[in-house]
Amino acid sequence: MLRVVVLISGGGTNLRALLEAADSPDFPARVVAVGSDVEADGLAFAEERGIPTFVVPLSGHPDRDAWGEALLEQIAVWEPGLTVLSGFMRLLPQPVVDALAPALVNTHPAYLPEFPGAHGVRDALEAGVHETGASVIVVDDGVDTGPVIVRERVPVLPGDTEASLHERIKPVERRLLIRVVREVADGRLDLKELSR
Repeated sequence: MLRVVVLISGGGTNLRALLEAADSPDFPARVVAVGSDVEADGLAFAEERGIPTFVVPLSGHPDRDAWGEALLEQIAVWEPGLTVLSGFMRLLPQPVVDALAPALVNTHPAYLPEFPGAHGVRDALEAGVHETGASVIVVDDGVDTGPVIVRERVPVLPGDTEASLHERIKPVERRLLIRVVREVADGRLDLKELSR
């Protein structure tokens, strides 16, 4: 059974979808802890299921490296086989990436390498494209620059706002994340091989 730690910063809709998938007896992974850098609303989804949570605020540390060290200590307690960044809105310091990768994946609401960064949905709309997408990648030392594991196109419709487009991307993002976790857990996806 693959042990998964999930890091979030917000509402945790991807987390909720993953927890619901993991409720199935044939799902080959279990979320063993959920962490955040803030008191995120999404932590409640884990707490409702009795899954341990932790918060490591950046403000509680003298610099990003010290924060990263404290975050890594919290993650390591749970001995995860996979760490998932799902709406986690901070860049991880390099030592954290080095310690966890390639078993460190991130979801992104764009068809990477198109529209990386914190505003992928807005950037797609501003660019006037007819389609964007959702991606799951291996985290590396850049901003959404790691190897793409899986991605899928989502059309941009006339009259789309950032909110309406994001709402259509989210279900695709969730489905791709669940697929990646399942395939890593059952051995069909080798993240080390992908990252070579």
